[in-house]
Amino acid sequence: MQLYIGNKNYSSWSLRPWLLLKHKGIAFEERKVRLGWEDDSPFKKTMLSLAPSGRVPLLIDDGFPIWDSLAIAETLAERFPEDQLWPRDAKARARARSLCAEMHSGFGELRGTFGMNLEARLPEVGERMLREKPGAARDLKRIDAMWREALEESGGPFLFGAFSIADAYFAPVCTRVRTYGLPVSPRSAEYVRHILALPAFLEWEREALAEHDWIAEDELYRTRP
Repeated sequence: MQLYIGNKNYSSWSLRPWLLLKHKGIAFEERKVRLGWEDDSPFKKTMLSLAPSGRVPLLIDDGFPIWDSLAIAETLAERFPEDQLWPRDAKARARARSLCAEMHSGFGELRGTFGMNLEARLPEVGERMLREKPGAARDLKRIDAMWREALEESGGPFLFGAFSIADAYFAPVCTRVRTYGLPVSPRSAEYVRHILALPAFLEWEREALAEHDWIAEDELYRTRP
């Protein structure tokens, strides 16, 4: 399998399947393409040559392209049932899917306001934007509530006890909490620290900081997949 991803410092959607694969020890080949927006950019040309979405992440499995992070996660769960990528319990599994789907389709204001940026520490931006963007503040409050409820039900340390697709899906949000100093409950803050201390995430972070391929803010906000 080959997993196509964007810049590790910025590409939140790329982090999700990469972290899932790495943490579970599932073998894959990483293919990184620098993010770009214009139709004639190397990024667009490369990705469109592989799949009609023209985006990352993209999984190529035995020559067959699977795009969209949620489709990739579901495919991996089917391919590797022994790795238990979803919770074992049926109700917990349904709840984990609900949380992932809500993350996948929602929280647009939080994601648009606070882009993933691993090399930065911008607490003053976080404080100001939460005041100016009530929608982003509402998104954060909802995510905090989701995390607390899941952790209280499961007992942690992951959302559903053991690491699952849900944790990979919320890992980019954990980086945003740290980057922008976003206020969350003590239980959620502990969860953030746990995710950001995972060996697989630390590997991603080291490689992100070694890229030295920073994207200008105006370009980043136009290219984030």
